[in-house]
Amino acid sequence: MSEDSTFVKHEPCPACGSEDNLARYSDGHATCFTAGCNHYEHADGRVVTESKPTQIRKLEMSGVIASIPDRRISQQTSKKFGVTVEYDTNGQIVKHHYPYFDKDNGRQIGSKCRVVENKNFYASGSFENAGLFGQQAFRGGGKYITITEGEADALAVHEMFDGKYPVVSIRSGAAGAGKDIKANLEWLESFENVVICFDSDKAGQDGARAVLDLFSPNKAKNVVLTSKDAGEMLKERKIQMFTKEWWNAKVYRPDGIVSGLDTWDMIQAQKDVKSIPYPWACLNEFTYGFRPRELVTITSGSGMGKSQIVRELEHYLLNATEDNIGILALEEDVPKTTYGIMSIEANKLLHIPQVKEKLGEGEERKYWEKTFGLGRIQLLDHFGSTSEDDLLGRIRYMAKGLDCKWIILDHLSIVVSDQAQGDERKAIDSIMTNLRKIVQETGVGLFLVSHLRRPSGKAHEDGGQISLAELRGSAAIAQLSDMVIGLEREQQHKDPVVRNTTTVRVLKNRFVGLTGAACYLQYDADTGRMTETTCPVATDEAQF
Repeated sequence: MSEDSTFVKHEPCPACGSEDNLARYSDGHATCFTAGCNHYEHADGRVVTESKPTQIRKLEMSGVIASIPDRRISQQTSKKFGVTVEYDTNGQIVKHHYPYFDKDNGRQIGSKCRVVENKNFYASGSFENAGLFGQQAFRGGGKYITITEGEADALAVHEMFDGKYPVVSIRSGAAGAGKDIKANLEWLESFENVVICFDSDKAGQDGARAVLDLFSPNKAKNVVLTSKDAGEMLKERKIQMFTKEWWNAKVYRPDGIVSGLDTWDMIQAQKDVKSIPYPWACLNEFTYGFRPRELVTITSGSGMGKSQIVRELEHYLLNATEDNIGILALEEDVPKTTYGIMSIEANKLLHIPQVKEKLGEGEERKYWEKTFGLGRIQLLDHFGSTSEDDLLGRIRYMAKGLDCKWIILDHLSIVVSDQAQGDERKAIDSIMTNLRKIVQETGVGLFLVSHLRRPSGKAHEDGGQISLAELRGSAAIAQLSDMVIGLEREQQHKDPVVRNTTTVRVLKNRFVGLTGAACYLQYDADTGRMTETTCPVATDEAQF
């Protein structure tokens, strides 16, 4: 470094990841001021990360104790922290000196100098065994201590609180906060409350979160400021706002821990979550409808009409809500799904050739416009099995990227077939756990179709009653679902009414707890619709 080299700008450090702790100088060299980071770039381009050049500046103890008007810092505050300033011939402050002291003998050993004109920082002396900035000014112990990200911010906090509570600063910015705090943790722990007051930008808040876990439980709090930092709030005279935000800082708890005092707002927010009734009244008597953040599993034996009921739900969602809907129909292609939902709108099976022949001009287009033409349905263009990661990624994208509030996955078993590799249970456990996480993370309502294993008694296709234990492959399906709905039908019965009537049985109901046979749905072969009916009774004529 040449003697006349001057500071040019701050840059990200390629070694420690700091966003602005690398200082670039006019002769081309650069050095990182993050504590513990030894990154140094020579003017000729050589990079040193093992060790910095030896200290080139002996300790500077220049200037006088005075107020700093442009930052609204009083002389009394400067005196408390030992901060000095230097003036030019016009009486303007050109440098601030922030002293650092040996935490054992109280002797000043280091200093950081801020050059006002270009905001350049440089260090002098040694920082080995130095305490935090301002630590020498306060005894250990007490009700509160605040830790800021910079020296000027510490002065500002002291000013805004009229010196009521101790305040210190880390030395090397948010990226190096952990090392600074660990070195002085015993002293910080002597206070009843530690308030972290770093900058409000991403780097500052990331640094704050990284150090909160260092303190004893219920000791640390994190202030999130509306302005960039405490110094800015003092300059803008936002003292009342700062004081309010400082006092409102909540005690830090690791992710997932919620204080009971915070639950009132949570339950009030739940009042805005509306249940949406199913299209069949008797089912609503058991379930009170369905809701966002619920995972509803629909299950039955093979060929029992799951897909038709799902299509009814998809069409119903389109009309009962204004939400976007995501459909992942893994056993059929996109045109078949499209015709299926259009057929519900039309009350006729549009894919049947005889029906198509009777459609008037533009009639098919009309049904499309009333369903898919609304632009609210998103489909997965895929046939056959898909990997778990790909599937979960598409569901998350539908929820977050395409704003789908309701997602239908038909069906689970075809995903498992690609994952199982001899252990179906583990594959299902993994998929169900991740589906549950997505539901909680995104707030979607998820309808999942799942198959049953073969029963030991009467076959499901012959009207055998379904139990939760018969869900195929893993108990995780039942455990992680909010609602499980089983479909039963005696599909080979001689009476066509019985043969085409599905019993809808609620197997699990986390919302209200009611279970059992909820309603009966009659399939109309002419319209392809499922409508609510009474429990069918076989006629004698049909039995023989």
